[in-house]
Formats: sequence, structure tokens, C-alpha cells
Amino acid sequence: MRHFLKLQDIDTDTALTILRTAHEWKSRAPSDVSSLCRGFGLAMVFHNPSTRTRLSFDLAMQQMGGMTVTMDGGSSQMGRGETLDDTIRVLNGYVDVVMVRCPSQEDLDEVVRVATVPMINGLTDKCHPCQVMADMMTLQKRFSSLKDMPIAWVGDFNNVTRSWMWASRYEGCQLRIGCPSSLRPDDAFVNEVRAAGGHVTFYDNARDAVDGAYAVMTDTWKSMNTKDAPQRTKLLRDFAVTKDLMALAHKDGVFLHCLPATRGDEVSDEVIDGEQSLVWQCSTNRLHVQKAILAWCLNLISPEAGHQ
Repeated sequence: MRHFLKLQDIDTDTALTILRTAHEWKSRAPSDVSSLCRGFGLAMVFHNPSTRTRLSFDLAMQQMGGMTVTMDGGSSQMGRGETLDDTIRVLNGYVDVVMVRCPSQEDLDEVVRVATVPMINGLTDKCHPCQVMADMMTLQKRFSSLKDMPIAWVGDFNNVTRSWMWASRYEGCQLRIGCPSSLRPDDAFVNEVRAAGGHVTFYDNARDAVDGAYAVMTDTWKSMNTKDAPQRTKLLRDFAVTKDLMALAHKDGVFLHCLPATRGDEVSDEVIDGEQSLVWQCSTNRLHVQKAILAWCLNLISPEAGHQ
């Protein structure tokens, strides 16, 4: 059984196979995979609001011929206190794969023990693996190879940043993280990533992190479970991605944001809407990455056998 929960659990061959599949299927006619998941069902469980994750998984499964059902607190017994464990036990008997978006990574790790079908992490407080796979797909399309490429993350250190740290080992990109020292992860986590082959360097300011980078990435400062938003916004003010900051990147540098964006805080309008922005292409690539992730979880593709 294949779960897609954390990138630290996804080896390089698997990650690159998923990405190659996403590129290949995006370039082909949708009808080429329109019956791949016929007879399969996907349940999507949301404890948090969603736009891109909800749409991309729903449409990905349907475009591959599968069926989908969406559940949240307002449309299920979870709204009356039914536990995620019990909900998953019910879904085990109904569907073939489950995607969950919930506030706590620890809760998701725990609930996997009762799952008898593959589970996919649609976002938690610690990880956003599907988003980072779409980021990588977008950068691969623009630059072909990410090997030794300097890539900058600036602003808040959050779930996407953590997943990018693990993803840095796949093609050997050089991840530069510019964020206030008070927001950095503990040394034990950083050392764990580096020991696994991740290439990560921290900077105390945005300018040093962005200097010469081929990609500049950021995310909203109002992350999930953040109760100190005003103080955090003040702390991060010097890490906003502006036109002046982007001017320090490589001449071919691009901008990525996983959305939703708080324009005027972490990014200016002229950057997110500018010529260097690949934000909307990346959003579209979520659809193609989700297809490949679903196919991998359902044993329809593998690093050994390639694509079916």
C-alpha cells in the first residue's frame, strides 16, 4: 500500500517518476488517460478550506475516469464530533484512495494506522507535499534540470518550506531560506534533512537569499494555526517579495507562490502579476501532478515499470 504523506518518505526514484508522468500526461491528449482510473473511487476529506487542492484532485480523478466524493465538517458527521479515525474506517469500505487535509501532521500520521487504502496528504501544519511537487514540475518545465540550481525561499517558515527542504535532495538544487532567525526550525530537523541529502542554507535577510537565485518562492504570512498574525507581519516586513528584491535574482529568475496570496504583504502586485511570475502555471500543474500521485498510489505507475 502506497501512502503519499511526507516527502521524507518518498524516495528520489519515486518522486522523479511521478514528475515525469505528470509532464508526459500534460503533453498528451486527456483522452489518453481517460479510462485509467475507471472503477476507482477517491474520497477527499477537508478539515480546512481549499481551492486548488480540492479542484485539482477532484478533476484529476474524474479526468482519469474515476469517481470522487468530498467530505467536510458541514456535510458529514465530523461536524458533530465523529473522529477522523472513525471516518477513515468507514471510507476504507467505500473508496480506493483517500486524500485528507487536516490541521495536524501528528493526527494524520496517527490515523494512517487504521487506513486499509492509500492516503494522500492534502496539507497539514508540517507538510504540503503535493504543492511542492507542482512547484518542482513548474521549475523543471522552465529550466529542464534543477541540479545545483540556487532556489530561494523568503518569508515565513511553514509547511511548504519544510517540504521543499526534503525535496531539495531529489535533483540536488541548492535551497536558500531567508527568514527571521526566530522562525527557523530546530537544528535537529535541519541536520536530519542534510543527512538525507538535502541542500539547505539559511540567511538572516531576503537579499542574500535571493542574490542570483533562479527561483524566488514565498507564501502567505497568515499561515494556518497562526494566532500572532499582526506580530508576524511586522517581523516579516523586510522579507516581502518586491520588484527590487526580484531584481537581485538571476536574469532568468522566476517567482512562485502556492496561493492564496495576500497582495501587499508577502508579495507585491507587480511581482505576482509580472513577467517573472509562474504562479498561475504552477497552479495549473497541480492538476497534472495530482493525476500522477493518484496513479502512483493506486499502483498504476512505478519507478521500476514506468508508465502504463
